[in-house]
Amino acid sequence: MATPAKRAAPAKSRPPPKPPAKRSAPSKPFIRFYHSEGLRKKTLALLDTIEQAEEATTHRDALSNLVVELTKSGMDYYYMKPLKLAKPGFLVEQSANLGLAGVHQVMGSVVRQIIGRMNSPQLLSVCGSIRQLML
Repeated sequence: MATPAKRAAPAKSRPPPKPPAKRSAPSKPFIRFYHSEGLRKKTLALLDTIEQAEEATTHRDALSNLVVELTKSGMDYYYMKPLKLAKPGFLVEQSANLGLAGVHQVMGSVVRQIIGRMNSPQLLSVCGSIRQLML
């Protein structure tokens, strides 16, 4: 003879969970990379130059080149260094290097076109964003 199924006891009501404690400055997740001291000095010097210039647009090319260099440094940090640490083999590393060279070429062209059309307030905004990433 089958035993009758037991009914679940009604759930006890619980007080709602307390909200997490508020922090003075909410933090957001971020991911940044380390670059060379030389690139840091170059970056800070150019940002200072652009921010103090009467006409920031005279530095479009230099800023474009810097953004391309920072992008290349970041891709190396996030992709090539971990790949080399994984030791996938010479052929895989060479393929990755070749692929990234193509990416750099395309991105460099796009970055130069976009920054090359910016006005002074837009260039200063880019400089501010770069400074913020360096904090």
